[in-house]
Amino acid sequence: MKRSIERRLGMLENIHNMHTDSIDGSSEVLLVFCTCPDEETATRIAKTLVVERLAACVNRLPALASVYLWQDKVERDTETLLLIKTTNARFDALCARLCALHPYELPEVIAIPVTRGLPAYLQWVTACTSVDV
Repeated sequence: MKRSIERRLGMLENIHNMHTDSIDGSSEVLLVFCTCPDEETATRIAKTLVVERLAACVNRLPALASVYLWQDKVERDTETLLLIKTTNARFDALCARLCALHPYELPEVIAIPVTRGLPAYLQWVTACTSVDV
């Protein structure tokens, strides 16, 4: 029990030490959206991106109702949305890997910059996606 508490305190101390009063955006953390046709595909892609350090974290949001125009037809599908946390430095590699893994002819890959966030979390994303590790 004591070891468990000491380990948790050590983790909290590490997170606290990573915290800075501000972050200047130089980490360039991105939030990438990608829809998948089903949970199985989404899970496979999410795991691959994290294992290959292209993403620090991927959230899966199942049962997303999508309506879109494809080849001059209005389509309706149930999809799973991936919310992928990565960095600008890893985006090109992530995009190429997503396209290779994805069953869609034209997968949705949209990135938006994260302009604010908990500094320790943003630093964690950068550390997890670093190719120097």
